[in-house]
Amino acid sequence: MILQIALGTGILLINVMIMAMAAFLLEVSFRRAHPWMIAPPQRPKLLLLLIGVCLWVLAVVTSGVWIWALALRGLGAFQSLESAVYFSLVAFTTLGLTDVLAPREWRILSVMAAVNGVLSFGLLTALLVEALRQVRLTQLETRHHE
Repeated sequence: MILQIALGTGILLINVMIMAMAAFLLEVSFRRAHPWMIAPPQRPKLLLLLIGVCLWVLAVVTSGVWIWALALRGLGAFQSLESAVYFSLVAFTTLGLTDVLAPREWRILSVMAAVNGVLSFGLLTALLVEALRQVRLTQLETRHHE
């Protein structure tokens, strides 16, 4: 049990660091694109921002799933990489399907993968909403001052 908690904590920390770096890169990208984003035409740029950030969220979530899958496969919890990826995706998204289960000796890691997914989706959703809010507010202020 202690080994699972330690390994799960390490995997969680790796994923948190990846999310933090991705958030930093997203912020840098927004700062660079800010003048372009607030210049007319604004609506198409808001749509591009939404698509771009959604793809960014998908990439970050996908990296988290792969990290869990590779760790579980490396530990021997699954015989194939496909099973490990499928299980990790189901756990990460907290679907809770029971067609593929982690072996009993690794089931605490299953819960930790689900916790990682909840944290990831919560943080990434907050960043998505904040990015859209900041750009839209600036766009509206720019339009109001014209």
